[in-house]
Amino acid sequence: MRDMMGLMKQAQDMQKKMADMQAQLDTLEFEGSAGGGLVTVVMTAKNVLKSVKIDPSLMVAGEQEILEDLVISACNDARNKAERAVADRMAEVTRGLPIPPGMKLF
Repeated sequence: MRDMMGLMKQAQDMQKKMADMQAQLDTLEFEGSAGGGLVTVVMTAKNVLKSVKIDPSLMVAGEQEILEDLVISACNDARNKAERAVADRMAEVTRGLPIPPGMKLF
């Protein structure tokens, strides 16, 4: 019975930590860049695009495909940074809990 109470307490603590982490992640923004910083984007942890900045030197007629590729690369860079931050924070929250490998909680 004591073990069950301990598990319930751990679950409640983890639930609170998860809610706190979610609230914190909702406020974080991640910058991604491509082309040596010629294109930068800012995204949230939920992959909401907040801003795009493009260096004027990239505004060349007939070079649209290059610019499009750089925007995609910058977005992917920001998304990867956000995913790493979420994974790191999740590892902090679940440290010490007996969670099976590969189980995703977020």
